[in-house]
Amino acid sequence: MPRIVAHLDLDAFFAAAEVIDQPRLAGLPLIVGGSPDGRGVVATASYQARAFGVRSAMSSAEARRRCPTAVFVRPDHARYLRHSRAVWALVDLRVPLVEQVGIDEGYLDLSSLVTTAREADAFLVGLQAEIRSVTGFDASFGCGTAKVVAKVASDFRKPCGVTVIPAGSEAAFLASLPLRTLPGIGPKADARLREAGLATVGDLAVLADHRLARLLPGVVGLELRERACGRDPRPVQRAGLASSISVEETFEHDVAEPDVLRAIALRLSDDVAVRLDRAARGAQTVVVKLRYPDFSIATRSQTAKAPFRGPDEIARLALIALVRALRDRPAPVRLLGVGVAKLVHSEQLRLFE
Repeated sequence: MPRIVAHLDLDAFFAAAEVIDQPRLAGLPLIVGGSPDGRGVVATASYQARAFGVRSAMSSAEARRRCPTAVFVRPDHARYLRHSRAVWALVDLRVPLVEQVGIDEGYLDLSSLVTTAREADAFLVGLQAEIRSVTGFDASFGCGTAKVVAKVASDFRKPCGVTVIPAGSEAAFLASLPLRTLPGIGPKADARLREAGLATVGDLAVLADHRLARLLPGVVGLELRERACGRDPRPVQRAGLASSISVEETFEHDVAEPDVLRAIALRLSDDVAVRLDRAARGAQTVVVKLRYPDFSIATRSQTAKAPFRGPDEIARLALIALVRALRDRPAPVRLLGVGVAKLVHSEQLRLFE
């Protein structure tokens, strides 16, 4: 039997958390981020604000120009983590194997719970309704036989959608989608493939070996072609006993604005805090990684006097490390990563606390 994997994505999570805590904000164009009167950056926006073209990582000043009636709220990352824990605790009760990859997204292995696409759809619709009823959050789900299919499908009918791709139709589902839809296709790879006449995921799926080797050399090219066919062997994994935890993001365009980099570092810090929390670990060191346009890499670390776990401390140390890195070599950068090291067990963390 094929695996049945779902991807859960909480819709406009930060904005939804603010509406839950402040119901008067419901229905308004809401922007979570820095002040539009300074150099603030949008962390996320409600769907009402997105209708005006507001997007994450946009300057708050530009967001206000596009949506003059928007309500701005400064993010509260510790509160968002508490909301996230409530959602994922509910998911853990219903699904035996869960891999949370961010504060608002993760993968669910449904193979032991359902056997058909129809059963998967019914299960996810029920789980979606339960999440909304118990926590107040809306979630979108994608489901298929592989992580890559589930991830793409979860974006298909947002917000509050459920999209299940039956076994055997993965390649057909992906074929007509733009290349950038496929996770792992960045702006430079997209440009290279388009220059060669490729436009869709299906074009990549049938690309001949010799052309693939020229356009996307190495193992990465082979993996991307497999994923374009809907094949992705990566398993759903629980948080393990890693010696470090990190997340990173490659940008569509090189980022030169320090304020944007700081906003992205804060969001990545949230995701690191979630993974640390699920692994029942604390950490003592935060590491920031920058990759520059010439592909050189710089890392800076910041160590606390005692272990920690919360998102606020991770963010504080990450911003210090980021400032040091940018002082030594200014932006632009094409990738930013945040990680933690010197991990300790939760029992040790309680002793320090």
